[in-house]
Order: sequence, then structure tokens, then C-alpha cells
Amino acid sequence: MDQALDHARRAGRWGDVPIGAVVVNPSGIVVAGAGNERELTGDPTAHAEVLALRRAAEVAGTWRLIGHTLVVTLEPCAMCGGAAVAARVDRIVYGALDPKAGAVASLFDVVRDPRLNHRPKVTGGIRAEQCARLLSEFFGSISDGDVSEWPMELASKASVGQPTEGSNPSVTATKTESRGSLLP
Repeated sequence: MDQALDHARRAGRWGDVPIGAVVVNPSGIVVAGAGNERELTGDPTAHAEVLALRRAAEVAGTWRLIGHTLVVTLEPCAMCGGAAVAARVDRIVYGALDPKAGAVASLFDVVRDPRLNHRPKVTGGIRAEQCARLLSEFFGSISDGDVSEWPMELASKASVGQPTEGSNPSVTATKTESRGSLLP
């Protein structure tokens, strides 16, 4: 999660929402990572998870990332959860819940739908407070100024990190702190 947080901080420095992701291979080695690049590149699909999965597939030489783990600072959205399923990752580990767009616990659980042919394991809440604080600080810094210069989706995600009404009550994030390793 440390490396995912580093990628998130870099994304925030260039004006993207500070979300970071890394992909860990079956041996426990980080093989790829990225921060959001939507503002940087103008690509609406340039979420940290999608970019990290693409880079990991390049390293692995295949789109099938069997045995790999996706580690991300914020609960993945529907697009990113779908990309993780399509990539066949074994596990998704995330930090803060996303009550506005989360699709592996908060609003939906697209990755563990029993109709899918692949369903990764999901572990949430890893260093959630630190991940949520990074987002809160980012949104706080832009709301102190003129937010009309910022894309609307930045202002609309200011309450990241806590489940809200409409959250999926059957899924609870585990409150686990990192014990010095990348994975819990």
C-alpha cells in the first residue's frame, strides 16, 4: 500500500484525484504501478487501476494476471472492478471506501457477482484512514480556492472514505492496518 500511496501523491501533484494502484505478482513483487492520469492525459479511462493493470500485463507478457493482486488506495469503481475481473487478478486490496462510486463494496459488488466466470477475493479497509486523508486533503485544498477551475468530479467526491445510505450493507470492509508489508 505504501507504493500505491506514493503513486496517489504524485497524481495529486499534477492535478489528478490522488488515487494510486500497484499490481503485485504471485511472488509478492510489485511489477507495475500508476496514479490517476485523467487530467494529465485527457483520457477518461486513465484511472490508476486500469493503468497499473495495463502495465502489469506488459510486464507479464499476457493479459491474464492469474495469481496477481491489485492494490489500490480507493475502492475501485465499476470500470476498474471490471478491468480487474477481465485481467483475472486473484485479489483486490483497497484502502478507503468510495460511497459515491465504489463497486466492490459500497454501491455495488461487481467483482463477486456469482454470474461471472472469475471472481477475485476482496480485502478492504487497508490503511483506510491514511488513504481517505490524502483524498480529503486534496479536495480541501481545491475547495479553499476557486473550484470553478477544477473538473466537477473533483468537487463531487469530497466525502470519500465513509459508507453512506445506499451502501451495500452485506459487505463490510475489514479494518486492518498494514504490518509493514505491502499486503495484509
